[in-house]
Amino acid sequence: MSRPADPVGAGQSPSPSAGLAAVSTALLAMSRHLEVGDVLKTITASARELLDAEYAALGVPDDHGGFAQFVVDGVSDEQWRAIGPLPRQHGILAAMLHEEKAERLDDVRKDPRFEGWPAAHPDMSDFLGMPIRDGDETLGALFLANKRCPRPGGCGFTEHDEELLRLLAQHAAIALTNARLYERSRELTIAEERSRLAHELHDAVSQKLFSLRLTAQAATALVDRDPARAKGELQQVALLAAEAADELRAAVVELRPAALEEDGLVHTLRTQIQVLDRAHAARVTFENRGVRALPPAQEEALLRVAQEALHNALRHSGAGRVEVVLERRGQGAVLRIGDDGRGFDPGLVRRAGRHLGLVSMRHRASGVGGRLTVQSAPGEGATIEMEVPGG
Repeated sequence: MSRPADPVGAGQSPSPSAGLAAVSTALLAMSRHLEVGDVLKTITASARELLDAEYAALGVPDDHGGFAQFVVDGVSDEQWRAIGPLPRQHGILAAMLHEEKAERLDDVRKDPRFEGWPAAHPDMSDFLGMPIRDGDETLGALFLANKRCPRPGGCGFTEHDEELLRLLAQHAAIALTNARLYERSRELTIAEERSRLAHELHDAVSQKLFSLRLTAQAATALVDRDPARAKGELQQVALLAAEAADELRAAVVELRPAALEEDGLVHTLRTQIQVLDRAHAARVTFENRGVRALPPAQEEALLRVAQEALHNALRHSGAGRVEVVLERRGQGAVLRIGDDGRGFDPGLVRRAGRHLGLVSMRHRASGVGGRLTVQSAPGEGATIEMEVPGG
């Protein structure tokens, strides 16, 4: 049955300052991650450590009566493999997902809802469950079992434990929602970038095919009256066809999902700039000066700023040359994109609301602790520089 409120002075709860320090540590740990999987693992491990439990789990429901994700802490890989498939939403697990209240039990095995636990499942007694909710939506549920206690016979989870877990669950809902929004934003950014690359590659291939068609028509007209010139035109046809094939191969490679996580910033930038150099009349170059790995969030911000600045330079500036330099500075790095295009007055651009993506670029820079500077004037090209601190 549910445990009654603990009497004041039972001696089982940590001091308020110790409890707040532990909660603060747990919340800071959750805020360090943006990927949903990492956030789920951190929430689970933080809950187990905060309440000094032997086991902790976090279940995220799917739409079919099961769990889309089920993260455990305190269970070895060997034990987890022996337990078998992910659990279904039934018994005490379902109660946490379909009810708004917490469950604190002396012995979960004596609860009438205790059923269907695999034979290889670790032995559990005292239990504390807490839903993770965002408004009316249940995002998941935390499950803790076996409160550690030096006293023989165990202590069980206290009312104080329940309040700590409730506080943690409220912040876990925020962290999980933010992580989902971040991943959705990344998906949209990747889709947008793939669409942009597809458009640029389509333009490049279309130009090659148009030239190829005109050259083939010229060769056809010359076959009878000037075979020598016709031969030259046909050689040009072969050259243009090879170039078009190269562009199509580039399309296959570049329209894969973004490879930043696998390949790193330097390789990803170099590859994309090589494509842009082929796809545009302007000469586009890249130079790396000693930069290696940076924190993932900083690498992504640098890549997106580079893409936005390159898009502006190649589509709007009329530049004949665009240079991209990535340079090490202390523990961090500086990205510089310069062009010899027509330039602009940054002040007039801001006042007119024609940001050329500058607002977005500034937000990306500040979001990772960096800064963005813009230098430009009419007729003098433009230079976008972004500095990040590293880690």
